Amino acid sequence: MQVQDLLKQTDKLPNVPDVVRELIQLLNDPNAKYSTISERVSHDQTISLKILRVVNSAYFGLSRKISSIDEATVLLGMDKLKTLVIASGFSGSVTKVEGITLSEFWADSFRVAELAQWIAKRTELVEPDEAFTAGIVHNIGKLLLHLTAPDIALEIQERVANRKAGRVKAEQDLLGFTSQDAGKALMDLWKFPAELGSAIQQHKRPFSEGEPEPLACVLNLACYLNACIRNDRDYDLVREGFPMAVAKAAGLADGIVYELDDALMIGDGLNQLLN
Repeated sequence: MQVQDLLKQTDKLPNVPDVVRELIQLLNDPNAKYSTISERVSHDQTISLKILRVVNSAYFGLSRKISSIDEATVLLGMDKLKTLVIASGFSGSVTKVEGITLSEFWADSFRVAELAQWIAKRTELVEPDEAFTAGIVHNIGKLLLHLTAPDIALEIQERVANRKAGRVKAEQDLLGFTSQDAGKALMDLWKFPAELGSAIQQHKRPFSEGEPEPLACVLNLACYLNACIRNDRDYDLVREGFPMAVAKAAGLADGIVYELDDALMIGDGLNQLLN
């Protein structure tokens, strides 16, 4: 099997709204006119209603009700609006996937996104918006696999659950490629920034291709911290196991290990808002 065999099944791919794709394509464009995106969001009824529901929730604690996307942009800023649009667009891109509990999948993805954004704010090598987006789609290849090849996906899950093989080996044995490769291919198909696809492909092993890419390193660290939160790991163990070589490649200072307690407090508030 080849990755393209998955991508050919266009009717089964995640249905990501055009406005979300456009927004992600503009992440690395310094001349991007986000006023156009704001207008497009306003015309996408599903996303705009979801965004306004979130903005008017107790989570943001605004003093008055917001009734338009333009108002939301003024009060929250374009950066916050972008993250909400991207998150809401992906969370509604599929409704049912065999072998995956979507609420858990997106809760995990959103927390990785917020952790990646938290890390990116502490380095000058990665834009926080790009890190957030990378976090949301970091596991999109697994979703793609379950959508287009559910029987193989379930067999991979069974092998991993029964400890017959690690996930990467199980995927290589049964597919000939990994879900990270599939994720990159989907990013390329959607014409998302090349850095996004590379980060997805390399984040499990950021040093495997020689010089590591900072975004892949940020994503690797976010996944590490997410696993620590999920497993309720003791703070001292989190700090001891923190991959400093990856952190340095991401442009982080040594003192980052003393800030990790803040990262471990990141919950799933965004997921609860959007689902």
